[in-house]
Amino acid sequence: MHLRKAKLMFFWVRYPSSAVLKMYFPDIKFNKNNTAQLVKWFSNFREFYYIQMEKYARQAVSEGVKNAEDIHVSADSEIYRVLNLHYNRNNHIEVWRPQVPPNFRFVVEQTLREFFKAIQSGKDTEQSWKKSIYKIISRLDDPVPEYFKSPNFLEQLE
Repeated sequence: MHLRKAKLMFFWVRYPSSAVLKMYFPDIKFNKNNTAQLVKWFSNFREFYYIQMEKYARQAVSEGVKNAEDIHVSADSEIYRVLNLHYNRNNHIEVWRPQVPPNFRFVVEQTLREFFKAIQSGKDTEQSWKKSIYKIISRLDDPVPEYFKSPNFLEQLE
């Protein structure tokens, strides 16, 4: 249940602080181990996310896209569906209704464009080429809805 909740939170926040995690998981008595586990989950979520971004950005480069601004992500985009399937497998949140933050589509689009620009300009040959992208994306987090604080939040979504 906590893993599902954390995955759904990823639609709003990719880089939650431990204070944010403690606020949205009030039923957990936090200690060093379970705090580390939650932080690790989000690290894994980001890893999957960024792997997908790199894959689709490389695909755009190979397809001959010339400008990052030509890359658009809609709710019907393959990348958007892949991400939804991963983070929202049980469809607790309806992607096509306003429950997924509209900003998530924007974040995906921006991330994809940043990866595209880096790959297109050859920065992907540098050792730490993704770090600058991570910094940009970390600033795009949104506030998590209050209903995530509720112990029975999944029932409120259905």
